[in-house]
Amino acid sequence: MEIFAQQLINGLTLGSIYGLIAIGYSMVFGIIGMVNFAHGDVFMLSAFIALILFLAVTTFLGISSIALALMIVLIGAVLLTALWGWAIERTAYKPLRGSFRLAPLISAIGVSIFLSNFVRVAQDPSGKNLSDNIQIHGVHVLFESNGFPVTIANKQILIWATTLIVLLVFRYIVQKTPLGRAQRACEQDRRMASLLGINVDRTIALTFVFGAGLAAVAGVMHLLYYNNINFADGFIPGIKAFTAAVLGGIGSLPGAVLGAMIIAFVEVFWSNYVGVAYKDVAAFSILAIVLIFMPSGILGRPEIEKV
Repeated sequence: MEIFAQQLINGLTLGSIYGLIAIGYSMVFGIIGMVNFAHGDVFMLSAFIALILFLAVTTFLGISSIALALMIVLIGAVLLTALWGWAIERTAYKPLRGSFRLAPLISAIGVSIFLSNFVRVAQDPSGKNLSDNIQIHGVHVLFESNGFPVTIANKQILIWATTLIVLLVFRYIVQKTPLGRAQRACEQDRRMASLLGINVDRTIALTFVFGAGLAAVAGVMHLLYYNNINFADGFIPGIKAFTAAVLGGIGSLPGAVLGAMIIAFVEVFWSNYVGVAYKDVAAFSILAIVLIFMPSGILGRPEIEKV
């Protein structure tokens, strides 16, 4: 029981990170019907940006408060990564918006390769570690049974709280603001939204900006949780987040979070009770099974062809 409880805590933490990335996939697909395969590498890039900012504010600016440093780093990483997201959309995706359907997909793969190799050349290929003096320490023991303590780390609590706050704020933006209404209108019919006076180009660009910002929050949380980052760390989390978005119903934001939690729980429980070697196979097998019986995902809606 104690091992199950500990893995439940670990799965919730991992699912929070996957969920932030998965929402970016769902947003872009919901509005323009394109899978942004560069999103995982944007997440990886944001983690490197956060690491550099951490070193800058603690070493060069001399800020000793971890809470203040984390707030500055989080804001800075979101802004800089959002700027990257905007630049990528303007240069790699917008010119291909009216072309055949495979063109944006090929462009997204090209952007992914570019970002991965750019970081590989700009940083150490072996990866970077977060310095011990800027890590979040502290562990709380919930209970102990058979000599096994069930613990929650301070950084796990921070990840849960940050993810919950970000998701609530973002849900409010999508549901209650003019930008959210414009996004929902573009999702239903971009041409009609344009005829009604909505700036479709700006709405799509802001969607990429929001998606990149969410990836940045995930990147900061990933860096705090694992204390290191590598140029190749964008591919696997990105694919798993995409799997989560498809599993929950791509285009559905609650579905993206639900799918992320399912993928994370399958991963951690399979690793503990079966073995680490095939945890990825187990996660992707769940996706295949769900899509066989529910092609639109758990919370997705069947696509209705417009005539």
